[in-house]
Amino acid sequence: MNIAKIIAATALIAAAGSAFAETQYPVDKPFVSTKTRAEVVAEVKQAGGDLGRRNYQETFNPAPVASSKTRAEVLAELGRGGNIARANYVDTTH
Repeated sequence: MNIAKIIAATALIAAAGSAFAETQYPVDKPFVSTKTRAEVVAEVKQAGGDLGRRNYQETFNPAPVASSKTRAEVLAELGRGGNIARANYVDTTH
C-alpha cells in the first residue's frame, strides 16, 4: 500500500513539474534605454564613480603605508618584544 502511494505521489510531482516547465516565461523584450551614454556616465560619477573598480584597487593594489620610524627603530622594537613567531609557537617537545 505504501509503495503505491509513493509511486502515485512521484507521478503527480513529475506531471506537475513538467507542466510548469513547459509554461512560457514572460516574453523577453529587449531593453531600450531612454538615456544617452553621457547621461549614464554622469550619473555614475555623481553616485561616487565606479565603486567596483575602486574597491578592487583598494583591495588588491593598496597604497603603501608610510612610516615615521626608521628601520633601526622598528628592529629595536621587535627586539624588545622577543621573537613573536617563537612566542606564538607552542613547543610540546619540552
